[in-house]
Amino acid sequence: MSPQGRVSLRGIRKLFGKFVALDGIDLDIEPVEFFALLGPSGSGKTTTLRMIAGLDTPDEGTVTVDGVDVTFAPPGARDVAMVFQNYALYPHMTVRDNIAFPLKMAKVSAKSIDGLVHEAAAKVHIDDLLHRRPGQLSGGQQQRCALARAIVRKPKLFLLDEPLSNLDAQLRLETRVELKKLQRNLNVTAVYVTHDQEEAMTLADRMAVFFEGRIKQIGAPSEVFDRPNSVEVAAFIGSPPMNIVPAHLDGSTLTIEGHAVRLARSFDRVPGPVTVGIRPSHLRIDAGGIPTQLYLSENLGETRLLNLKLGEVLIKMRVTQSEPLADGETVPITFDSESIHLFDAETGLRLEAG
Repeated sequence: MSPQGRVSLRGIRKLFGKFVALDGIDLDIEPVEFFALLGPSGSGKTTTLRMIAGLDTPDEGTVTVDGVDVTFAPPGARDVAMVFQNYALYPHMTVRDNIAFPLKMAKVSAKSIDGLVHEAAAKVHIDDLLHRRPGQLSGGQQQRCALARAIVRKPKLFLLDEPLSNLDAQLRLETRVELKKLQRNLNVTAVYVTHDQEEAMTLADRMAVFFEGRIKQIGAPSEVFDRPNSVEVAAFIGSPPMNIVPAHLDGSTLTIEGHAVRLARSFDRVPGPVTVGIRPSHLRIDAGGIPTQLYLSENLGETRLLNLKLGEVLIKMRVTQSEPLADGETVPITFDSESIHLFDAETGLRLEAG
């Protein structure tokens, strides 16, 4: 029997009044894949998740699960479980009853429910809290209760809408690891909505990057990080994200703030303006480099993050700890030409050599 949980969206368009929430979404999610929908607030990622769940229906397009058209099927007919940002637990019920609720709604026999509840609770390590109510739990324990309630029916689709956003920083890191292990152990398709690109990078097998109701790029996290296909994606992915700097390109010569840089590859295009992308960790201090002015130095412990003024643009450079520099000091910088990304200044799309 082949794995279940393949999702396909074709031509999905959704309007709320005159606002275009989704504008032609095409997406394929493979069985047992951990797939992240990543983007800033209002980009369409949560609306896409709600389309898969059946909580919203499209104005145009189709949604299929395992080859079956479920575009207008109610949530209960889709075999999906959803974990919301606020957990949506019933405060008057015990943890046991919260987890058991979807089983009771599905008319599972009372004899089977107890064993299934204990099994689900044990998988998220709250089997000793079944007698408590949500108000007696910490935020992390409430989140685990919501996860247990989602997995107790063993659905083919596990949908998560920013489930870690209400946790403190340390608990988020710990729960992130457990969530990935849980998905692997369940062998279930997971679709995960987040605005946190670090979460998407660490959790996802593949991800889709959303902006203004459209998908800008789909790929493995390493692929999107290493080869962003547009300035929008480049400036969003990374912590801190890629520096974006205007420049002029003529064949294999790149000019930034009046300083010529020889590239290892040549670009066959009419000389003119381009946009350069370079990650903070790929910059380094070099006496013969392009002069910048230190705006602010941030101490991050093992490293420092230098905020530098390059002309009118503020850029960031990550350096290992060294003698601190004074604000306003001139900092000459350089980079390996292989480490930069070039984008068309007008369209914002990635440029390839040749």
